[in-house]
Amino acid sequence: MQDAAVIIPAKDEADRIGATVKAASELPGTDLVIVVDDGSRDGTARAAEDAGARVVRHSRNRGKGAAMETGAEAVRLLDSGDPRHLLFLDADLGDTARDAAPLVAPVRAGTADMTIAVFSSTVKLGGHGFVVRLSRDGIRRATGWTATQPLNGQRCLTRAAFEAARPLAAGFGVETALTIDLLRKGFRVEEVEVPLAHRATGTDWRAQLHRARQFRDVGRALAAREPALDALRRGRGA
Repeated sequence: MQDAAVIIPAKDEADRIGATVKAASELPGTDLVIVVDDGSRDGTARAAEDAGARVVRHSRNRGKGAAMETGAEAVRLLDSGDPRHLLFLDADLGDTARDAAPLVAPVRAGTADMTIAVFSSTVKLGGHGFVVRLSRDGIRRATGWTATQPLNGQRCLTRAAFEAARPLAAGFGVETALTIDLLRKGFRVEEVEVPLAHRATGTDWRAQLHRARQFRDVGRALAAREPALDALRRGRGA
C-alpha cells in the first residue's frame, strides 16, 4: 500500500540531503519524497533532485513551519485518491532515514493521529537543553502531557491532523505548537522509539545563534497559546 509521502524541509544541506532522500525512498508504503529547499545558498536542490526527490524551492528562507506547509501543499496537489499520510523528516538524517518506518505504522493502523520520534541513541549536544526544557514545560502546562523529545522534527501525521493544526507556528516553534494544538483538539499523539540520528549541534557561534533562534521561536509559540490556557483555567474556576 502506497499511502505515505515524505516531506523534508532543507536549508544548506547539500552534503547530506542526497543520502537522506535515497534512504527515505526505501521506506515501505512511501511513493513520494518532497524536499522543500528553504532558501539554500548551496546545491541542496540539485542534490535532492539527483537523489530522486521532487523539489519545491523558496526563493528566500521562510522558516521550518512555512517549509512544512509548502511540502504538505505539494503532496495535496499530487494526491489522486485518499490523502497520503505526511512523514516529516530532517534533512541531515542521512542513511538513518530508512529506519523511520515505525513512525508511520501507528498512523497507518489508525491508532494515532500524530507520532513523534524518540531517538533510541542520542548524540551529545553542545548546549544545555534549555530550549528542550522550555518546550517540554510549556507543553506540560498547556496539555498535561510530558513529551520525551518535544523538539523532535521526525513526525508522521494524518492529513486531517495536519490541517487541524494550520496555520503552523513560525520557524522552530512548529513542533511545540503542533503538539499543543493537536492535543487540545483531541487528536491522539504517540511517541515512537526509532534508531534515527542527525548531526550533532556544535558549540561555535553559529550553533549558539541557532539555539537562540530556537528559544525565540518556541517562546513565541508558547506565548501565543498561553492566553487560551489562562481562559481555560478561568472557565474551570482555577
